[in-house]
Amino acid sequence: MVAAKTASAFNPNVKITPIHANIKEPQFDVAWFRGFDIVLNALDNLDARRHVNKMCMAANVPLVESGTAGYLGQVQPILKDRAECFDCVPKPTPKTFPVCTIRSTPSQPIHCIVWAKSYLMPQLFGEDEDSGSELDEAEKQGENATEIAALRKEALAFKAVRDALRSAAADGSPSGAAKMVFDKVFHSDILNLLSMADMWRSRAPPVPLEFDAIRAGSFVLNRPSQNGAAAPPVQEQTNGAKGSTSTEKMLNGSSSSTNASTSGAKLKDQRALSLQDNLELFVSSTERLAARLRAGEDTISFDKDDDDTLDFVTAAANLRSTAYGIPGKSRWEVKEMAGNIIPAIATTNAIIAGLIVLQAFHLLRRSYSSLRNVHVQFKPSMPLSAIAMCTPNPACGVCRDTYTEVRCDPARVTLKEVVDGVLGRNAEDAGERDGPQEVSVYEDKRVLSDPDWDDNDERTLESLNVTRGKFLSIVDEDGEYATIQVAIGTLPPDHPADGPALILPSPLPEPPRREKPRVATPTPPPPPVTIGKKRAAPDDDVEEIDAPSAKRARTTGGGVGVSETPFTPSKKRRLEEDGLIMLDNAEETIEEEDTDVIVID
Repeated sequence: MVAAKTASAFNPNVKITPIHANIKEPQFDVAWFRGFDIVLNALDNLDARRHVNKMCMAANVPLVESGTAGYLGQVQPILKDRAECFDCVPKPTPKTFPVCTIRSTPSQPIHCIVWAKSYLMPQLFGEDEDSGSELDEAEKQGENATEIAALRKEALAFKAVRDALRSAAADGSPSGAAKMVFDKVFHSDILNLLSMADMWRSRAPPVPLEFDAIRAGSFVLNRPSQNGAAAPPVQEQTNGAKGSTSTEKMLNGSSSSTNASTSGAKLKDQRALSLQDNLELFVSSTERLAARLRAGEDTISFDKDDDDTLDFVTAAANLRSTAYGIPGKSRWEVKEMAGNIIPAIATTNAIIAGLIVLQAFHLLRRSYSSLRNVHVQFKPSMPLSAIAMCTPNPACGVCRDTYTEVRCDPARVTLKEVVDGVLGRNAEDAGERDGPQEVSVYEDKRVLSDPDWDDNDERTLESLNVTRGKFLSIVDEDGEYATIQVAIGTLPPDHPADGPALILPSPLPEPPRREKPRVATPTPPPPPVTIGKKRAAPDDDVEEIDAPSAKRARTTGGGVGVSETPFTPSKKRRLEEDGLIMLDNAEETIEEEDTDVIVID
């Protein structure tokens, strides 16, 4: 909304319609993308970029992809069938960490942040999912069986905590549920881990945290060293303020403590939090999130722009860091690491914005020969680099697919009706159509049917959760034809109530045959070299008897120097190794029986 208001000031005659929503929501389907002449991308995550790239491929709309990372930036014009798309070049996958490192033995701040964001928060405020599958996979990967058994026990204990967050506090205190979460996560679970002595033979064990002692300012952190000797005790230093309100005041820069005066020049998110500050922020954010659940929100997931979730992850990660002797992070640092944020440089953004507009002009004018991939580099000698467009990757699983759209009522149309309709199996010319015969059907990574499993064929799309904005992928089992991507759209607004529930595309899609990779002809192995007992001297003269000349003289007549065979013996041998027999003249015949011969003039 703010961006639209700011941009409107440059040209009041231009109408800008701001939309504040998630681009992956179902109303932004292929038909919606098709309503634009060009799409300009400025997204901040890989998943959303891939989604928009696929939508533009399906809608056949030009796309200008862009991104910045500090002083670096890039602009990539994408035009279906003329230039490679965003997925033509594989992107590096985000780094992952072993389950047991995150859940039991963290050693870096990022381990604690990932734990708070991807484990603790979904467990408390997300869907009530069984974490057994994740632990089963970890067990298959050979991770510590004792640790996994403890983690299974820990997962079962979360049910009571989840119920407490979704109901009023039993003792009437506002922090009752928050204290229950704290005691479970930062005290009981750590004591459970400490009971497994073998785990701590080669690493320093964690320290259980005490809720009441930290809040009272009397908690003493006795940290055992790796060899079992106790380190000097550290008493938590506080600024004398207590309660969630004081912590929020400190974050907002309005604390009256002496610490606030020395750090007044710092931004609120960059202030270091004490152990007591983190506890109060944990209590406050937990209460706010619990109130949202009780108000009707089904689930709450982490969003770097959601203050409640960011406060919770910051506090939980820092409390866990304290227990494991890991340095804590400021709210700003946690936001950077949890949201995979690289600080933006205004100058880089401005340069990239200008380059986006230049490439958009080329696309709108159809000056395709002028399109360039442009990179902003951290090189004073060459800050800008322009590269000619590359052709699409023939093996790309996005832009090389065949796209089509069906308009239907997902509550009345079955999977089989859509697949048979798109493949033309019920058409009058079904017997004459050229296309895949046996297919498998997917929705994203879900298998919905294959030649040996048709249980879902008679189920409606709605029952399979295949609705507006999603794609059905029809994959040829023989790999001979390209994959058909079927976008699911809605029926027209003026569609009669008693009209058909499925409107097929016209004409029906005709996926091209896949190019078979060329098989390189293997080079015949060289003849074995016989090594004699005596090695020839370097200057020994070797005379070849009756050797053919390297070149044969040509004459227009039949005189001296005319060769009767148009090839050398070495060439004849190579051809015969490839299965071709060269005859010296037209009268020569092949005398072998039962030989299949193809005569080439």
